[in-house]
Amino acid sequence: MNRNWEQLTPEDAVAAVLADHPGAPACITCSFQVEDMLVLDLLRTHLPHIPVMFLDTGYHFPETYAYRDRMAHLWDLNLVNVLPRQTVPEQEAACGLLNRTEPARCCQLRKVEPLMASLRPYRLWFTGLRREQSPTRRSLGLVETHVLPSGESLLKINPLALWENRAVWRAAHARGIEALPLYAQGYTSIGCAPCTAIPAPGADPRSGRWGGAHLECGIHTVTRPPISPGPEPA
Repeated sequence: MNRNWEQLTPEDAVAAVLADHPGAPACITCSFQVEDMLVLDLLRTHLPHIPVMFLDTGYHFPETYAYRDRMAHLWDLNLVNVLPRQTVPEQEAACGLLNRTEPARCCQLRKVEPLMASLRPYRLWFTGLRREQSPTRRSLGLVETHVLPSGESLLKINPLALWENRAVWRAAHARGIEALPLYAQGYTSIGCAPCTAIPAPGADPRSGRWGGAHLECGIHTVTRPPISPGPEPA
């Protein structure tokens, strides 16, 4: 239980967490970007029907929705579309275009609150997060404790935390994973269409998100420091 997680490959880290917590309810959040698809492919070996949580904000690119549906069919995924309380027309009628005027609030309503509520039944949460992705993720651990707004906690597992972008793409190609077509258009970090642009040449890959105004939507900002996991969290 006190293993050095950073010495494990992503495959071994996934297997070790699942072995440490047999039968624990597990899920993965998946934006259908390459990192998430790689972690999902590793998990399918162990948990073919793991819930795949997609934050359906209503603002995604048409290409993202089409790719999601194609891969869900191809891989026979247990896709869970996590929906906000309001539809896009309802929110825009009540609040206007928050993605332009208050993007952080828009993310809170359409991503953070729905996901935090949806995570409550689970004890293991897998992600495709990596340290290299942004300065806010530089201390990311392979295994962390995430505390929900309700006060409940679960383990958050980031098997690719130490990997660089090149390694991710090499592994995805080696496993024959089809990539979201938007990458071929020049996008490097892909979220909602109104808040995602193609970065300038040589710019930080996440600089195309939210016009470069901020780096996180709020989902990954309440995680506690890395831990060596013991018994299944309460």
